[in-house]
Amino acid sequence: MSVPEAPGSMAAAPPAPSSRAHRAALWTVFGLVHGLIILLCFTGPGWPLGDVEQVYRSWAEGGASGRFQVGIDTPFVYPILAFVPIILALAFGPALYAATWLGMVTLLDAVAFAVLLRRPGKAAPRAAWWWLGFLALLGPVALARIDAVTVPIVILALLLLATRPLWGAALLTIGTWLKVWPFAALAALVVVSRQRGRVLATAAGTSAVIVLIALILGSGLTVFSFVTEQTGRGIQIESPVGLVWMWQAALDLPGSFLYYDREILTFQVTGPGIDLAIALMTPLLALTVAAVLLLGWRAIRDGASFERLYPPLLLALVVTLIAVNKVGSPQFIGWLAAPVIFGLVLRPRAWRTPAVLVAVMAGMTQLLYPSLYDGLLTAEPLMVLLLTLRNLLEFVLLGWAIREVWRSPAADRRAGLPRPVPNPRTPILETDPHTPDPHSPDPKE
Repeated sequence: MSVPEAPGSMAAAPPAPSSRAHRAALWTVFGLVHGLIILLCFTGPGWPLGDVEQVYRSWAEGGASGRFQVGIDTPFVYPILAFVPIILALAFGPALYAATWLGMVTLLDAVAFAVLLRRPGKAAPRAAWWWLGFLALLGPVALARIDAVTVPIVILALLLLATRPLWGAALLTIGTWLKVWPFAALAALVVVSRQRGRVLATAAGTSAVIVLIALILGSGLTVFSFVTEQTGRGIQIESPVGLVWMWQAALDLPGSFLYYDREILTFQVTGPGIDLAIALMTPLLALTVAAVLLLGWRAIRDGASFERLYPPLLLALVVTLIAVNKVGSPQFIGWLAAPVIFGLVLRPRAWRTPAVLVAVMAGMTQLLYPSLYDGLLTAEPLMVLLLTLRNLLEFVLLGWAIREVWRSPAADRRAGLPRPVPNPRTPILETDPHTPDPHSPDPKE
């Protein structure tokens, strides 16, 4: 993806004292931010650790005792690999389950953070600062959900695509078997890659190994139960489509109200027309994802470069999975960190707008959950208005990403980049030899 560094370049030179001091400051703030979030998880308003302490721990204890194992002998709402971090957090016993979970996620963040800081140039440290600010704004759900395991894995995979593309594809596949959303990064990679056959083979091979292990453990078709568990869900209160009934409940219109689904363990809405919406949302999501992928395919066929096309295509797909979804959990906003960090690394100036939008959305999300969640559960108009504004920003972000995908071929032509010529012997993400180093600022941006 990037041009190899020349001997004696900045990447090969030892870090200057100022660079070492900068890294030390970044790591200090990394510790402070994660320490603050962990403190909020234990002492903040609401019960941010509810999923970890109540749901994940019960699954872990069931598996450890041999009574049941989700995804093997009972249906599982998540893909089968999600059970791995869930059971690992039991390493120091049930009493320390939450602390172990938070420590494990912090360690994963540290690995991705370290790899990010190893990239040459000024863009990576700036992206690291943005990530720390984003985590602080998002708050407890940045660590206290299964999604928090997948985000650093996806960030690490994206950063590996330049030098270890097959490892990157394998990590994205593993992330998909933890929580479905990393499939967006994998699908975008298949569209943009010059050797998508190798990407598909890596993903298929990794998936086959995971499924085979589950089958050996006796899962049968239960290994795919996460698909049916998700499609059977109702409309969650924080989803964009749920705003129709949230506003009706806020205005005390008859027939619309919030309720707690004890099977899915989440708050949902109901009211006139809800069954039709439930039936339509999954097909609508699939069609929208397909439409975004087709836009990406059109752009790559018209000569768009990887650096200009892949990050916004990835962002468009991730935002689609959030905005066109009947589920709307607060931790979904955490997914946006991966495409924004990658965009800031490759084209920092062009990605200022989405970086600001996502940071604002993160802060609004922490207000919605857990800070003022009780008001949302009673459909207070001000809280529903805050939720409406946050959800509208999702569509603004989606519009920005789709515009960038659409404009990417023409933008590359204006920059004077030659149309890429496929070569079966080139690495998966190798750029044209005339492509500028993506770590350098683009004066046209």
